[in-house]
Amino acid sequence: MRAGELLGRTAYDEQGRRLGRVVDLVVRGTPGGPLRLTDLVVTRHWYGRLSGRLIGPERHPSGPWVIRAVARLLGRSTVQVPVHRLRLDPPVPGLPEDPPTR
Repeated sequence: MRAGELLGRTAYDEQGRRLGRVVDLVVRGTPGGPLRLTDLVVTRHWYGRLSGRLIGPERHPSGPWVIRAVARLLGRSTVQVPVHRLRLDPPVPGLPEDPPTR
């Protein structure tokens, strides 16, 4: 599966409520092991697609207060959701449906 197959798709929660569009992917893995798609970053607003998490307050916690305030404002509708708790439209074949086993 390619990232381009997921980015821009509409994401819905388990109850069928629209969360927004997929703007980023989170993958995790062990050293020397394969990477697994664990979470998707979803935003409700068009400006969230432009900023994503690039200027998020978690990346610049000690920066100037104006930058932190703008980053919080732009990122307030951006959430990171486990992939097994989402439904994408249109559906993506091969997307994990169940939580990963440890």
